[in-house]
Amino acid sequence: MTYCLNRKSPVAPDQSWLLRLLTKLLPCVTRPVVLKWAITQDLDVTAQLSAGVRYLDLRVAHMRDGTDRNLHFLHVVYTTALVEDTLTEIAEWLEQHPREVVILACRNFQGLSQTLHEYLVTCIRNIFGDMLCPRGEVPSLRQLWARGQQVLLSYEDEETVSRHPELWPGIPYWWGDKVKPQDLVCYLERMKSCGRPGGLFVAGTNLTETLEYVLAHPGQSLRSVTLPGLPFLGAWVRAQCPGPASRCTNIIAGDFIGATSFVSDVVGLNRKLLQC
Repeated sequence: MTYCLNRKSPVAPDQSWLLRLLTKLLPCVTRPVVLKWAITQDLDVTAQLSAGVRYLDLRVAHMRDGTDRNLHFLHVVYTTALVEDTLTEIAEWLEQHPREVVILACRNFQGLSQTLHEYLVTCIRNIFGDMLCPRGEVPSLRQLWARGQQVLLSYEDEETVSRHPELWPGIPYWWGDKVKPQDLVCYLERMKSCGRPGGLFVAGTNLTETLEYVLAHPGQSLRSVTLPGLPFLGAWVRAQCPGPASRCTNIIAGDFIGATSFVSDVVGLNRKLLQC
């Protein structure tokens, strides 16, 4: 959801004290820099779905001093889009594409009380209704088609999941927190060598930068740093094998998905299954 970050939004309270101090003292200088390093996608959510994305990382937050029921998404700063509006947009796209299935991962939950968790789950139920697949064994596409279910909703708050059978537990995410693509691939290969988790899990091909690097390179952006590494990461993606074996991948996530052949590379991995 970082395609719609709010330029006027405050920096999230979980960010470093130094970043929060700088944005307060020098907002005209710091905020444009922060924004460039917080944006990880250029396409809006409908365009991402139409491009073939079927896993969405939705980091939900309640803005401090914001309206009680207005939930935003968050990646360093808050989005202009509201959660309820975005979920409705996803549901409308699914109604137009009845044989497509998406995995929505609601996580982070910055500033959410249990009351707001219940409000969010009510929104989810009202918006998706019978599209939601209740938790249990991971179903096949044929099973989902037969039931008319199109949404597996992962929710990272265990207490809330325990109360609602339509929510799935948080999906494990392999996040390397690496600056260089070579280091990230080494991390992912090391994780694979330990054996895949049971059920769904995510291998993240996301590069990250430290605050010190950002402050030292204010003219750059996450996009300008990420794009040169995408061919190397793309080669790793194309070399993967899906399936249940211990070193197989499952969900693969990435940034700036419209900039390369990332989506077609991931979808293309399924042909390896068909050849088995």
